[in-house]
Amino acid sequence: MADRSPEVAVVGAGVIGLAIARELQGRGVDVAVFERIGIGAGASGVQPGGVRQQWGTPVACRLARESAAFYAEADERLESAVPLGFRACGYLFVAHTESALARLRANVAVQNAEGVPSRLVTADEAAELVPGLRAGTLAGAAWCGEDGYFDRPQSVVEAFGRRLDIRIGPIGSLEPKLADTVVVAAGASTADLLGPLGIELPIEREDRFLFLSEPLRVRLLEPLVVSAERGFAAKQLGDGRVLSSDLAARGDASQRETWRANVRTGIEELLPALAYVSFPVLVHGEYDVTPDHQPILGRVGDGLYVAAGFSGHGFMIAPAVARLIADAVTGEPAAEALEVLDLARFAEKRPVPEPQLV
Repeated sequence: MADRSPEVAVVGAGVIGLAIARELQGRGVDVAVFERIGIGAGASGVQPGGVRQQWGTPVACRLARESAAFYAEADERLESAVPLGFRACGYLFVAHTESALARLRANVAVQNAEGVPSRLVTADEAAELVPGLRAGTLAGAAWCGEDGYFDRPQSVVEAFGRRLDIRIGPIGSLEPKLADTVVVAAGASTADLLGPLGIELPIEREDRFLFLSEPLRVRLLEPLVVSAERGFAAKQLGDGRVLSSDLAARGDASQRETWRANVRTGIEELLPALAYVSFPVLVHGEYDVTPDHQPILGRVGDGLYVAAGFSGHGFMIAPAVARLIADAVTGEPAAEALEVLDLARFAEKRPVPEPQLV
């Protein structure tokens, strides 16, 4: 069976590739996933399982809205062997200045127009939504109570891959073609694979880092709290560990104490309940980043499709991306999102900059 060529080859067994293959298989397409190492061996294996709808562009909100509806029923839809445990804990984006609040207000207007139930809140309301939040330096915040986290995010990735034909082995190049139709969803490696074919993708690797505590028995923080101005985010995960991040952390781990100090400053200003939590674990991950921090989706050549460049939010929108790519591969009418997020947008000077990043 392993030697037989499928109708469609999906390259990459991260959450995007698996979701696409699952969607195609559900439509009766003969599909196989080709992967160098294993399921979730890249960024999908270290992502913490967040799912949010608060974005700053209509296309991102639409993809997030569709995916959030899927994830709200993930246990049933994915027929998982273990409870996946999605928790709608809420995401709070805080603003310390009126200018930052104005940006959040503009984003909320975009979100509401796309059906996302987000809203602006005062500093006092923010403190009610997040018990223990020190709100004295806040001008306000944006909140969506439907945003949340999975208790077992890696189990979600594995569930997408159940019942798929996954072939593990070296992938030196895409020539000769693995199948008549190939979908490349290999994160930052997508650009490496397509370059020899003369297809240049503006995707770069970007190192990202998260601090994690040991599992705590006491619940100290339910929603995710993000301060873009302070470069700080924190959340307690389902297993009791507290996640915290210096959002500006880049480069190599030799700067970890600088990043840790920034996390401590954020905790002192906003979340004093975490003051005595230690963060011994530094997790390294990788974003596949495009110039506008939006993915490249759709056809890039004869029988060749791409789903990459997610800039850290591939897990969040994987269900919607899977539908879009499956539609394109099976000849369904082109969706607007594929026309907006195509590769040609960069050459044609029509980027779609995403303003609400974490």
